[in-house]
Amino acid sequence: MTGIIILAAGSSSRLGSPKQNLIYEGQTLLQRAIKTAQGTGCYPIIVVLGANFEVIHPTVENLPVTVVYNRDWQEGMSSSIRLGVSELQKEHTKIDSVILMLCDQPFVDTELLNQLILSSAKKSVVVCAYNSGVGPPAFFDGYYFPELLLLQGNEGAKKLILKHEAHITTIPFPLGNIDIDTLDDFERLKKQQNHDL
Repeated sequence: MTGIIILAAGSSSRLGSPKQNLIYEGQTLLQRAIKTAQGTGCYPIIVVLGANFEVIHPTVENLPVTVVYNRDWQEGMSSSIRLGVSELQKEHTKIDSVILMLCDQPFVDTELLNQLILSSAKKSVVVCAYNSGVGPPAFFDGYYFPELLLLQGNEGAKKLILKHEAHITTIPFPLGNIDIDTLDDFERLKKQQNHDL
């Protein structure tokens, strides 16, 4: 069984307000990420929150997800990965794989997450490839849980991915490069949405 961890503990310092709560297509970015994850049928879905918990949590507290609070969010993304994987193992003993995803990649959809799972039949780590390299969302077989639990710093799972290059397959995701770090990023996204309409 595959669980999904949505990493959403960052402070959005460059944006100036919590990106998790930005409204895009009628939902917050975090609500959209949760809905996308739900579409896969994977269970459980764990949402790791940290900075701005008190204003983000009310937007998701009634959704069928497990929310955990990362008190060490300032340590970087690795602390959220460790907490999420630890929660998976504690609460759900039948979990044998995990997808790590972010909430600020608006073009991640259920089809992409399902592709990660299907591709895992070939290799035990599946990551997305975009023009800046490889990155999330990413699938990890449970074999890598001990290493995920040892991650440090703000690079997330990148070091682990590079270390096990021979065991990795990639799926193309050109739009993975588009994430929301600044207000300009979000304004561009909304303009693109209006243009597509």
